[in-house]
Amino acid sequence: MDIASVSMALSHISDMSQIGTAVLKRAMDTNEAMGKGLVQIMDSAMELSVNPDVGANIDLRI
Repeated sequence: MDIASVSMALSHISDMSQIGTAVLKRAMDTNEAMGKGLVQIMDSAMELSVNPDVGANIDLRI
């Protein structure tokens, strides 16, 4: 193998590594957002389990 092809192969490996890292970062950000959403859902579910009647009825006058 000559130096040019080795250099191109290393460049390709570096590019693929950067792409893989970017994809992993995106996946981690998505999982973090989903985790925060899950925590919010659990908090609201906990509120409903403590006060099940809150928000169940609406008083309307016409």
